[in-house]
Amino acid sequence: MSDIFITGIGTDVGKTIAAAIVTQALQADYWKPIQSGLEETDKVTVSSLVSNSKTIIHPESYRLKTPMSPHKAAEIDGVTIELDKIIRPQTSNKLVVEGAGGLLVPINDNNTIVDLITPEDHVVLVSAGYLGSINHTLMSAELLKARGLNCVGIIYNHVDLDGTIEIIEKMSGLPTLGHINREDHIDVTVINNYALQFQNALESL
Repeated sequence: MSDIFITGIGTDVGKTIAAAIVTQALQADYWKPIQSGLEETDKVTVSSLVSNSKTIIHPESYRLKTPMSPHKAAEIDGVTIELDKIIRPQTSNKLVVEGAGGLLVPINDNNTIVDLITPEDHVVLVSAGYLGSINHTLMSAELLKARGLNCVGIIYNHVDLDGTIEIIEKMSGLPTLGHINREDHIDVTVINNYALQFQNALESL
C-alpha cells in the first residue's frame, strides 16, 4: 500500500486543505514530517476538518517555532534537520504525508522537501490560480518526473482563469484529481463535500 505525498507548487497554495480532503476521502492517517511555526499548525487544522472515525493524526518529526523555511527555522531553534530522523509512522492504514512549501524548499544545507518523497509514494501536486502558476506547476511536474517520482495527478485550488487547467493537463500529461472553489469558509462540512466529490478520482491511489 503506497503512501500519498501531498506537495505544492509553492507556499500557501492550499496543500493543507487538499490534504484534509484526501485524508477524509480515503479515511487515511495524516502526518506532517516538518512543521515550521507553532500557531495554527497544519496537524491541528487537518484534525479539526477531518470527521471520520478511522483517521489517526501522527506527530511531526520536527516541530519548529519560527514560521520560515525549515532550514532557517531549524537554525533559529538551534537544531539540524536530519533525514534519517524523519521516520514515517507505522500504520496499517493509508498514510497522507504533507510536505512544506514547494519541492525545493531547503530543510538543511543539502536536502529539500523532494528528498522526503520515496519512489513508492503516490504524489499529489497542489496548484493554485495566480499569475505564474502554469510555469510553477509544469516545473514541479518536470522535477518529479526527473527524479523518477510517481505524480498521480493535480488538485487545483481556486483556478479561475479559463484554459489554465487545460494547458497544464495537455503539457504535463497529469490528470486533474479535483478542483477546490473559492470558499468563504472552510469547515468539516465543506471538506466532507469535497471528499465525496473527489472520491472516485482518489480511490485508486
